Amino acid sequence: MKANELRDLTLDELKDKEAALSQELFNLRFQKATGQLGNTAMIPKTKRELARVKTVLREMGAADSA
Repeated sequence: MKANELRDLTLDELKDKEAALSQELFNLRFQKATGQLGNTAMIPKTKRELARVKTVLREMGAADSA
């Protein structure tokens, strides 16, 4: 999902997405550690997506306080 699409979401939706991505990243790391992860490229993709969500959340927070 692109940053522009994320900016259209509500604050609650973004927080839910952040939690889901954090959980997914944990699961991917766990699978990698146990040798069950087939596609290791999913870890950096998930990290990038999580960073995008956190960036948009921070932008929204900065806009609220300004």
